[in-house]
Amino acid sequence: MAAANNEKSLIPEKKWSAELRVKRYFGSHTSYEFGNPFPPHQAPLSRLEFPMNTWWAGGEVRRSFSRFSAGVEVLTAIPMESDGLMKDSDWDDDSAPGQRTIYSESQCRMEPSYRVRGDVDMKVGDWLGMPVWFDLRPVAGVRWQRLTLVAHDGAQTELGMPSMALPGDSIRFQQTYWQYFLGIRAAYDLERHLKAPRLKLHGQLDWAYVDGDNSDHHLLRMGNRMTYEKTRGDAWHASLGLKVGLTENINAGAELEYLRIRSEGSHQLVNDLFGIDFSFDHGVKVWSDQFSMMMS
Repeated sequence: MAAANNEKSLIPEKKWSAELRVKRYFGSHTSYEFGNPFPPHQAPLSRLEFPMNTWWAGGEVRRSFSRFSAGVEVLTAIPMESDGLMKDSDWDDDSAPGQRTIYSESQCRMEPSYRVRGDVDMKVGDWLGMPVWFDLRPVAGVRWQRLTLVAHDGAQTELGMPSMALPGDSIRFQQTYWQYFLGIRAAYDLERHLKAPRLKLHGQLDWAYVDGDNSDHHLLRMGNRMTYEKTRGDAWHASLGLKVGLTENINAGAELEYLRIRSEGSHQLVNDLFGIDFSFDHGVKVWSDQFSMMMS
């Protein structure tokens, strides 16, 4: 009987599945900072924090086999104002390196941005003697994220000076993350406990190696002033959700997700008007905390 149950559990309910998804980010940001490559080497010298509390939409297509499944998810940001303010801080007084000297806050607009994930998982619960209502799967894949954020219509305060308005667009920021992840995915069938048909609890925990690239165009500075960061690091990702079958072919679900990215690397400053092009790696950090709720 056990062998028959295990054999049955290897047969996927549907070979192909597709989901429409809507995601809302909250309490989320992506940020970077760099230090002073010259004495007194204060770090940070400058820090920029971009809110990314916006709506995203897209979907996932998945193909299930007897023991494996593979899927691709594509999401795109809905261009809109992000909840929260972009914050820009500088510590540029070499005689008081711990004193923040310049601070600005600006509105922040999310322009076309994208997130793509591809993954493969493998069913192993039966090999470990687990019951059929608990599905445990190692998972591996790639996440790619491209953000475009524009700071605009802000105000800047300099130590000892009155506040100054920053009308119009001031900073155009683009960021790309490649995340190569490995982790565990699990699903727990709640029908046997709650007498609710087709109700499942599902979650995932994974770690990723991260490659990151930033470009930052300071639109209010003289010349074509650009900064770039190239960083490497890691990320932790966790999700937990519920899915209920409304009919034989239609499901509905909700999922909470958290992504924590930390990376370090190099900073490059370029300004063609002044013939500036130099790079350094002192105090260069890029990080992001992304909380979201997804409905499908």
